[in-house]
Amino acid sequence: MSGWRGLLLIRQDLRVTEHKETVALLRELDDPKWLERPRDYDRGEIGALFNVLVARLEDDFAAPCVSERDTQDSSEYGRITVPADATVCGIRIVVCVSKFGSLALVCADNPGAFLGTGEAQAEGELDAGDLDKVEGTLANLGYAIVPEELLECDYAGPSQLPWHVQRPTWWHRFFGSF
Repeated sequence: MSGWRGLLLIRQDLRVTEHKETVALLRELDDPKWLERPRDYDRGEIGALFNVLVARLEDDFAAPCVSERDTQDSSEYGRITVPADATVCGIRIVVCVSKFGSLALVCADNPGAFLGTGEAQAEGELDAGDLDKVEGTLANLGYAIVPEELLECDYAGPSQLPWHVQRPTWWHRFFGSF
């Protein structure tokens, strides 16, 4: 394959190769019978952990964080937004939490605004210290952090994703709408 499509496939393959353990976790959680949430989904448990995450981020950034939770018709449980005025670079940080296996995504401004936290840092839009705070809090609470660039790779699993998804990605599988 040549041209930009060939480069895209090579880049995606490298991202998958870089994150073998995370890809293995995604494949383990990918059950075609349970698209929106896993078989053992406990809404109360996920909600309680989410509440703790919100409280810790508010403490870490000394600011109230906006949160949306219990997203309907989606495999995403909710989102937490650290306000721009509480970050070093003045750009908000968004944390998305999946209903699957305590998966979490961290991004600057919004999902899709940058191709991952590395790009946001390179462009001066995300401070390393702020990112460390968020990722440290997530790790301490047992969340598995999935890099945005990995979630943008083409979905390669057994589940039949919704008809409206033109180019299925891992994002659609574990954070998307149904």
